[in-house]
Amino acid sequence: MDDERVPQDALLALLADTDRGVLATLKRDGRPQLSNVNHTYDPGRRLLRVSVTAGRAKTRNLLRDPRASYHVTTPDGWAWTVAEGDAELTPVAEDPYDAVVEELIEVYRAVQGEHPDWSDYRAAMVADRRMVLRVWVRRAYGQPRR
Repeated sequence: MDDERVPQDALLALLADTDRGVLATLKRDGRPQLSNVNHTYDPGRRLLRVSVTAGRAKTRNLLRDPRASYHVTTPDGWAWTVAEGDAELTPVAEDPYDAVVEELIEVYRAVQGEHPDWSDYRAAMVADRRMVLRVWVRRAYGQPRR
């Protein structure tokens, strides 16, 4: 559907209504690389956030080319949204109490709720070399809910 005829808010509402989607980044040869991920979305800032690991294909792709697209759909597949924007990556978590780990906790809480052992989680974020991917949504297109 032509994004000029569909209000952006109607399309972006689907980002807030779900916590799973498909992140598309660009490989070196220009073809898309797709990853299923969990996300949190802040409609006030039009900010999509995902926990990612340093060294993965999606992370390497975004460091080279920050253009990202993110696809979400309803369970029946009828309504869908693709959000496009420029990505930024935090530094790699280096200390269980650094700002990156604090933001990873925010992302986790928004997606999963409370963790049974935050000390363990904090240590795992450093050991896994986790980062936060932020996508500032500039444009959306798709098929809104009926």
